[in-house]
Amino acid sequence: MPVEAPSPGSPQGPRGGAIRVESIPVDDSRWDAYVRSRPGATFFHLAGWQRVVARTFGYQGRHLMALGAGGVTGVLPLFLVRGFPTGRTLVSTPMAVYGGIAADDEASAQALLVAAQALGRELGVRYVELRDGMRMPSLHEKDLYVTFRKPIDPNPDVNMARIPRNQRRSIRIALDKGLTYRVGTHDLLDGFYHAYSHSVRNLGTPVYPKALFRNLLDEFGDRCFILAVYHEGRMVAGVQTFLHGGEVLPYYGGALKETFKFSVNDFMYWSLMGVAAERGCTVFDFGRSKKDSGSYHFKRHWGFEPTPLTYQFDLVRDKAVPDLTPRNPRFSVAIHVWRRLPLAVTERIGPAIIRFFP
Repeated sequence: MPVEAPSPGSPQGPRGGAIRVESIPVDDSRWDAYVRSRPGATFFHLAGWQRVVARTFGYQGRHLMALGAGGVTGVLPLFLVRGFPTGRTLVSTPMAVYGGIAADDEASAQALLVAAQALGRELGVRYVELRDGMRMPSLHEKDLYVTFRKPIDPNPDVNMARIPRNQRRSIRIALDKGLTYRVGTHDLLDGFYHAYSHSVRNLGTPVYPKALFRNLLDEFGDRCFILAVYHEGRMVAGVQTFLHGGEVLPYYGGALKETFKFSVNDFMYWSLMGVAAERGCTVFDFGRSKKDSGSYHFKRHWGFEPTPLTYQFDLVRDKAVPDLTPRNPRFSVAIHVWRRLPLAVTERIGPAIIRFFP
């Protein structure tokens, strides 16, 4: 349904004619057709991601599509999210590192932004958040994050030569310790979830519900899998991974702390790089990290260079850009306590908390 009617001052599309913005269910066939054709769109713009987020967390989709004389000219996946401790926000896109506006041109992007801003004011949200996407100069920005992307080659020897010497040594240590890997889907879910929840508990972060990972496997089929790492027959690490447009995205990963001495993470990502190359991927997307964090330095040591991610905010009721990261001093006590809770407790109550931190 329309959310912004054309007017004499409406932006004009590249083929002429006013651009209109409509609220569209992502099951509309035009949505994914556009996302797959648009270079700036990501895996997290796909309809499947929006379905999984809605199904798992109960957020209300308010997705927007820009339409011009020649058809679709842009999309903005958007969810109404209940914040913590109070208030609501509009986020593009929850639980994702990328999101925001994907559009053909500035006029379409501006039309989508105006519609999102109007919707935010109508709903009385605290702010509208766009996780990267097309840059909109009128918005406030947060430059806390970077992403790491690098080409990969079909030849594993070429990929190994591109990795700095210390990380090559770590991979050889892991091989000497007898680490092995296996690729699967639902059959690896329970073991993966144990390693993942162990890892995020140690970071002081609430764990996602197991249903999230199951729903992703159900939704994306052969575009989503788990690579599991074993030591002496026991699963000790795993990473749930997405494939999109020739790119591989290792997204949710974790390892048991006692296996760090075996260079388990280096082995896991090296193994994944080989699997991805075999499946025809040409880009390894190592994902988001906070600047100067442990994961930031880990990825740099692999020879990846950071690219800034700009998260953009339209402040509706809030007066400042929010900070819901573990670096916020307000969360320090909670993080300290969380790290010391039994794993079973964190797996039980974590999913109820994490929905407030999208």
